[in-house]
Amino acid sequence: MSTTQSPQPDDTTRETGRVGPTPLRLRRAGVGLALAAVVFAVAAALDIDDTPLLRIALAVVCGATALVVQYLAGLSRQLEEQARQTRETREALDGTAAAVRESLERQAAAARGTDRNRPVATASGAGAPVEAVVHRVDSQVASDSIPEQSRRAIAEVLTTGPDILQTFARAELERVVRHMADLNSLTAECAGENHDWMLSLTHSTERSLLATSTSVDREFWNSEPASRYLQAQREAIERGVVVQRLFLLESAEMLDDKLLRLCEEQELLGIELRAAVMQELPPHLQRGTTSDFILYDEGVSFEIEQDLRDVNVKTRLIARPDHVGQRLRRFHELWEAGMNLRDLETRVDDEEDGAWMVDV
Repeated sequence: MSTTQSPQPDDTTRETGRVGPTPLRLRRAGVGLALAAVVFAVAAALDIDDTPLLRIALAVVCGATALVVQYLAGLSRQLEEQARQTRETREALDGTAAAVRESLERQAAAARGTDRNRPVATASGAGAPVEAVVHRVDSQVASDSIPEQSRRAIAEVLTTGPDILQTFARAELERVVRHMADLNSLTAECAGENHDWMLSLTHSTERSLLATSTSVDREFWNSEPASRYLQAQREAIERGVVVQRLFLLESAEMLDDKLLRLCEEQELLGIELRAAVMQELPPHLQRGTTSDFILYDEGVSFEIEQDLRDVNVKTRLIARPDHVGQRLRRFHELWEAGMNLRDLETRVDDEEDGAWMVDV
């Protein structure tokens, strides 16, 4: 990664439209030599001293003085440029803080189903301390939308602490702002699996959570994020959310005791479960997507994309009504064709005994 460095007093300057620019060092040296030559010539013309050594020394001193003056002038310009960059960075941070706070306010208002359109402070006060900008926003944000501790942290982390911490905080704010901007188009994505999105959406759900689960995420259920995810679903169920999970199986060979235990454990949490063997479904249901997706309140689709090795490589949030509607119809069709837990128990036993027959 290349980095941009502030220009040093002895750097080379470049002027548009000129070929072969003269290095700044040479120009300064030329000025010093020219001044020394002029001083030497004047001293010789005025016959200040018969000794050439004194005239040479006087010329050298004057030339060196000219070099020092030029260097100090360049250093002053450099400090002014650095001060300007610092001001611009501070102004950018002020704008970022204001944008984040505005986005958080809108998100909180939407989650509560309200239409509050409060005027929010913008970066018009650029150049003021970040805390002052956040304070102005705080006066217009509902007290229950953002905790006071969080509001204070946004201001303080950008102005205090080690440089690396401030840089990290700035990068996190920029990432959040980018996602907020993406969500304006009802679509956002990130690389890999985003468990934070999944958990936040589960905590935000008020009515329903409809999920499919393929063989790709079978190992996920033994991981630490899965424990937090299931706990979040349990809390959602306690506040009245309907949670349904449909296990999509590629073949009957996946109907085993391991799957049955997984389903029983989740049913104990209050999750409604079904399983469907794709190869045994009607042809019109075998067509269509088999990727994992989760529908939150029938308004947002959380989707994970896999590569050819069945590795999860991308997470998407899609809130476009037409797309969510297609996913919703797909889920209901597969759900109606699936087996409930009692049928699944019978089917697993028959598979293990070799007694199950599939009509051809």
